[in-house]
Parts: sequence; structure tokens; C-alpha cells
Amino acid sequence: MSIKKVYLIRHGQTDYNLQSIVQGSGVDSVLNAEGQRQAALFFEKYKDVKFDKVYTSTLQRSIQSVQGFLDLGIPHERHAGLNEINWGTREGTRITPEEDAYYHGILQTWCDGNTEVCIEGGESPQLVYDRQKPFIDLMLSRPEEETILVCMHGRAMRILLCQLLRYPLRCMDEFRHQNLCLYQLDYTGSMFAVKKYCDVAHLQVV
Repeated sequence: MSIKKVYLIRHGQTDYNLQSIVQGSGVDSVLNAEGQRQAALFFEKYKDVKFDKVYTSTLQRSIQSVQGFLDLGIPHERHAGLNEINWGTREGTRITPEEDAYYHGILQTWCDGNTEVCIEGGESPQLVYDRQKPFIDLMLSRPEEETILVCMHGRAMRILLCQLLRYPLRCMDEFRHQNLCLYQLDYTGSMFAVKKYCDVAHLQVV
């Protein structure tokens, strides 16, 4: 039985990440120097993996994070379904518990199971879940792509992992993430199994 291997990563660091500013799908930021370093370290660790395809969101920070693999000539597709959640009016603003109680309140609303509630001016987790579904169907319809690399965004990645692993959407925060972390998943044809969870060993330089 063939196994599809999915290497799922979050993009590298941006200045917005560094400053705790919400990006979302409406802020098309680029990697900063640290993000470029993280991307280079990931590439160095995994450059010999025989990826059949690289999938990214349409946002620059996700594409830049896998540029080393694209330079090898690996086929690449961009999918808007992989874009980060639209954080609405919070995009471009600095978030701390003291400065934006509403933002943290909406996160709690989602954790309480009300995942169809949209953040002001933006999306709900359910809307992101729904727009990711066509990508998942496409990915699974291509058995010839046995090993793939997918680069996307923190909240959207949590939602995707809920879909792939059949977790209730309210449990999305169970999936930790940080810049350029790796989730490695194996798909046997009926279910996904996690082989690496929020792995950042490739970023540890001795």
C-alpha cells in the first residue's frame, strides 16, 4: 500500500510576527532576515527529500519560505484556499491582551465551539475550513504525488490539521505552531497519522 507523505510547514518569520502584529490574508508581508535564515535551515535539512509537488498559499511569505525547493525546479501550485484567515479589522494592528480584549474574546468564542462566528470584518474558522476543502480533495485525488510540501499560515494550518486528522474545529488550538515549524503526516488512503508534531529541530544550529 502506497503512503502519501505530507510535509506541512508554517512560513518563516516576518517583521509583523516579530512585533506581534496581526497579518491575516489581507497583509502580504515578506520574510525578514530571521525568516530567510529559517527557510534556509529548513531547506538544508530537507533538500534531499524527493518532493513531487510544492503547494503554497498565494501570499509572499509562504512562497519565499520554500524558494529553495522551487529553485530546484519542483512543480509549484498556489492555492488561495491555503491563505491565512482574514482577521478583518484586526489586520495590521498589534495585539496584546490589554490592547484588544475583543480579539482574545473571539478566540475563546471559537474554542467554546462557536466556530461559525466571524471576527469583525473577517472570516470565521468554518469559512476557512470550507475554502480549504477543495484543496484537500485535489491533493488526495493525485496519488502520483507521493511526497508533497505544503507551506501556509498559523491559524489556517490549525484548521487544516483539524480537517486532516478529523478533530472538531473547536480543538484547533491543540495544534501548536511557530515560524517554520513542521508537521509531517502520512496518509494511508483512509486516514492521516502524525509523524512529526510542530517540529523545529531543523532550526537548532549547533
